[in-house]
Amino acid sequence: MACALETLCGQAYRAQQYRKVGIHTYTAIFCLILVCFPLSLLWLYMGRLLVFIGQDPLISHEAVHIPLCWALVFKFELENIGGALAISISNWLNAIFLALYMWYSPACAKTRVPVATELFQGIGEFFRFAIPSAVMICLEWWSFEVLILLSGLLPHPELETSVLSVCLNTISTLYAIPYGLGAAASTRVSNELGAGNPQASRVAVYAAIALEALNTLIVSGILFASRHVFGYVYSNEKEVVDSVTSMAPLDCMSVILDGLQGVLQGVARGSGWQHIGAYVNLGAFYLVGIPAAATLAFWLQLKGIGLWVGIQSGSLTQNILLAIVTSCVNWEEQTVNTELH
Repeated sequence: MACALETLCGQAYRAQQYRKVGIHTYTAIFCLILVCFPLSLLWLYMGRLLVFIGQDPLISHEAVHIPLCWALVFKFELENIGGALAISISNWLNAIFLALYMWYSPACAKTRVPVATELFQGIGEFFRFAIPSAVMICLEWWSFEVLILLSGLLPHPELETSVLSVCLNTISTLYAIPYGLGAAASTRVSNELGAGNPQASRVAVYAAIALEALNTLIVSGILFASRHVFGYVYSNEKEVVDSVTSMAPLDCMSVILDGLQGVLQGVARGSGWQHIGAYVNLGAFYLVGIPAAATLAFWLQLKGIGLWVGIQSGSLTQNILLAIVTSCVNWEEQTVNTELH
């Protein structure tokens, strides 16, 4: 939902409407705090919910916790709870440091405004971009979570879940790079649209895609070259490591597809097309990816590999649709629409 600010703040800043940037930020903070309450209740009962839908009780219990962090897990012997606590503390520190930076940094001086009742006036506009943003992102990530749930229904669910979790954690970690490039593309595109520069917006898109193509070649090459030892980062069990090695080529393909869609979704956020991205992800993952994954895994008996190949067919569909949308954009018309907004 916070991705709505990439559209609102980016365009307002380049249009030199600095006060609106600050107000949009306060509006987002207020709205997201409200959203956190029902989400917290959901996490509180997540273990019971997973057992209710048929997952292995041991796996369901572990799914509530974030991966282990050394200091609290080993030093203080808090195990899984220590890992979750460490992540929570890190998130709070991150929020505090960012708030201090925004409040005291000279770079934010123009957009620093006192809290005012104006923030309530922008709630409707914020949710107009925030809800499609959340749907766009959540539909994609939830499809991978559905994949993990489906793996729990396969024979030997501990092995299948472990291997797919390794694959998911790997591409999630590597996705940080294209997500950063997508955020940069979003900022550049929204800035140039706000300034009325359609040609610069077009160039920003091409530059981001070119940079991501280079990143994809490097990252996927390193991942493939280290495929025989990479599994030991996550597990010492040879069966898991061997399965991870066999999945490495598919992981490399995932890196390529994730890289391109990360940039294209950044362009969508900067341009205010979150609703289009939501429709694309709905069709790509829930009409193509998940049905294909279930068919390959259960009907054709390909198990975990079938699940991963199926969901990547959804990613391929997503990339094709986003590329078509981006290539058909009239940037001059998009600039006019931004100015009217």
